[in-house]
Amino acid sequence: MITLDYKNLFQISEKHGLTEKELEKYKNSTPQYLKNIKSLNQGFYKVFSENNTIKDIQKFAQEKNKFKDIVVLGIGGSALGTICLKKAFSHLFQERTPRVHILDNIDPTIFAEIEDILNYEKTLFIVVTKSGETPETLSQYFYFYKKIKEKKLAPQEHFVFITDPTQGLLRKISIEENITTFPVPMNIGGRFSVLTAVGLLPAAFMGIDIEKLLIGAEKMARNFLNEDFEQNLPFQIALIQYLLAQKGKNITVMMPYAQKLYSFADWYCQLLAESIGKKLNNDKKEIFVGLTPVKSLGVTDQHSQLQLYNEGPFDKLIIFLEVENFGQEITIPNVYPEKKEFQFLKNISFKKLLQTEKKATEQALTKNNRPNITIKIPELNEENLGSLFMLFEASIAFLGEFFNINAFDQPGVELGKILTKEMLK
Repeated sequence: MITLDYKNLFQISEKHGLTEKELEKYKNSTPQYLKNIKSLNQGFYKVFSENNTIKDIQKFAQEKNKFKDIVVLGIGGSALGTICLKKAFSHLFQERTPRVHILDNIDPTIFAEIEDILNYEKTLFIVVTKSGETPETLSQYFYFYKKIKEKKLAPQEHFVFITDPTQGLLRKISIEENITTFPVPMNIGGRFSVLTAVGLLPAAFMGIDIEKLLIGAEKMARNFLNEDFEQNLPFQIALIQYLLAQKGKNITVMMPYAQKLYSFADWYCQLLAESIGKKLNNDKKEIFVGLTPVKSLGVTDQHSQLQLYNEGPFDKLIIFLEVENFGQEITIPNVYPEKKEFQFLKNISFKKLLQTEKKATEQALTKNNRPNITIKIPELNEENLGSLFMLFEASIAFLGEFFNINAFDQPGVELGKILTKEMLK
């Protein structure tokens, strides 16, 4: 079970931390905030109900097991969740078959260098854009579509689309060219879509148990819908962020102490920035609100960012992600037993060293009046990662309600798309 530890907030000054009294004011308000969220008809907390889609994804992945390379074409919410899934459950140094590549940019170097490794006859392209009209994704698709045609291969054998269920350019092309398509539910935005076909189809090709991902998501969704403050972790996280924002903590640092969760921080950066950074509130008044996300990695960034966090501006909340069981114990050898300087490492494991450094970092921040909380994950597996995705998606929904903004649109992003098209004309 995933747990939240926020006791350090009570150990620092009231100016920079929180008191139990401050939290107490909101303990009976969970039902009203839940009611507001439910009225928005968002589907992110109902993804596990799409049983037919799950079966279709599993069947498709099994039928296409002849492919040696799977190339995901997408950007933003169409790629970041998939990257997180790959990093979380793939070997750090070895590629498995099929190899999954996520092209989340349009830097020409990407296209030049992926050509060096692809055999088009054994490559499947997953094209992901909810609108069906994202310029970056369409440009990627057009490039590889031409390559497939030049090789005299059938596009319907080498492409699969993940897009809007009824409309958009990609949907139209899928009908015209008989290309298999999986839907992104209309009431689930891109940055909330990792537990739809957007993330689940690539995950199936990676050998990830997508049913367990959704089991974990469902467990956390029940937590999210619980009206009891003490049981609702997403509500607690959002409330902490909101109250600390009122005290000038407008930067949220996501700091996993697990190499394989570093890309989870990337995924969360988009979720927080795009959802909460808004010009207008729900009353159409200009408020220019937002929390700036920063990704960090323990222990690596103890040696690059921690100086700033301990002695720089009082403007940050640190969210630690701690994995309790790595599934292995690797002992640090005592190769210089005669040297007293190294005795602090005697007979300890890398896990012990990692977790001790996390605890020391936590205590240092607390002593320096820097707010920090810890989310503990028993172990990194599909069920727990599914829960973790749902935990933060649900926290964002609450955070939007606290700030009285629409956490599910992105008008600032849309303007950039419109201007890009106008300039290219």
